[in-house]
Amino acid sequence: MTRIVADISVSLDGFVTGPDPAPDNGLGTGGEALHTWAFSDDPEDRRILREATARSGAVVLGRRLFDVVDGPHGWDDRTGYGAGEVGRPAFFVVTSTPPESVRLTGLDWTFVTTGLSDAVTAARVRAEEASSDSGKDLDAVLMGGGTLVGSALDAGLVDVLGLHLAPVVLGSGTPLFTGGTPRTLVQRDVAATSTATHLTYDVR
Repeated sequence: MTRIVADISVSLDGFVTGPDPAPDNGLGTGGEALHTWAFSDDPEDRRILREATARSGAVVLGRRLFDVVDGPHGWDDRTGYGAGEVGRPAFFVVTSTPPESVRLTGLDWTFVTTGLSDAVTAARVRAEEASSDSGKDLDAVLMGGGTLVGSALDAGLVDVLGLHLAPVVLGSGTPLFTGGTPRTLVQRDVAATSTATHLTYDVR
């Protein structure tokens, strides 16, 4: 069964970037601490990252995040989706206007101009196709940014929420939650490492 999984790293005070994020400063000032776990040598961190990357049949991201990962300081052959795992699922970018060019031409990019719901639907279909081809249950993953994940939760589009809670207080930045529709979460898994507390919830 294909699930819609929102998966994102967050600080203790609820930010998914530090202050002043930009294409050449993707995680904002101090925001690199949010993803320490993704580059950790801790076996549990590695397992969580490896399994999540392997289950990604399609991925949805916002235009600002696309501009970061496709920018000159973004992904490369050693660090990409899934950090060092460098997964290659299909990517769906929610945007009002497709970019004039794409640096990462070796990846499967689709630019959806009709809204988040359509992007999630398209990603689910692609993940289901990938599941059928591989014989494995694959997910459609919402990787961010924070506004996209928050909007998807508000709209009831998310089945599973995965949070990687980093032991850092950023003070400001891009918040994950800004109000919106109340949701009941059912905690399914907790894994604590030296770099993060990995939390998995079913969303009702």
